[in-house]
Amino acid sequence: MTQDELKALVGHAALHYVIPGEVVGVGTGSTVNKFIDALGTMKDQIPGAVSSSEASTARLKALGIAVFEADAVAELSVYIDGADEIDGNGFMVKGGGAALTREKIVAAQSRQFVCIADESKLVKVLGAFPLPVEVIPMASARLVRQFEALGGQAKLRMKDGAPLVTDNGQHILDVTGLKIADPLGFESKVNQWPGVVTVGVFAHQKASVCLLGTSSGVTTLTFGA
Repeated sequence: MTQDELKALVGHAALHYVIPGEVVGVGTGSTVNKFIDALGTMKDQIPGAVSSSEASTARLKALGIAVFEADAVAELSVYIDGADEIDGNGFMVKGGGAALTREKIVAAQSRQFVCIADESKLVKVLGAFPLPVEVIPMASARLVRQFEALGGQAKLRMKDGAPLVTDNGQHILDVTGLKIADPLGFESKVNQWPGVVTVGVFAHQKASVCLLGTSSGVTTLTFGA
């Protein structure tokens, strides 16, 4: 199967985790777009969704699925999102689509995080994929130096010749050259640096389950607390 077909496979498989009658948390990205399309087939069974990006919100609304603000829903039963990398503990790197802060917010209010990904995203150690970090622009140069001190090379993400601006009005640094052997400790450390809005390591908001698209079908990985 092609990568696109694998994404469609896991996107449809994620419907199993959607609880009829409850609002579902929806992430961002090409794999999640396949889930949103599948969710349209059961839109009459759910009140709606909480979305982690403007792009996902537009796609949900186009299918006739109501979208609620995160602060209007006390708790979500499940959050379904993709990952740029996921390891054997359910720790992830996310933010390739620049929605990492809102993704982490919605993940934090969900009882279960179901990651949907193709098998190329499963890694032994996080860090091969450039690590996205959402930052306040005035702190960018100093944060580049702080990552250099850790052995990483941070570059400002650009779009159409200008710094990319997130849905939150901030910028993204992409950091290469890191091997993140202690995701929990790394996330806690970097999140305390002044000017960091969110680091794209999802360790405190790790996956509970990963639906991994493989050539032989969907493999379900379950992670402990």
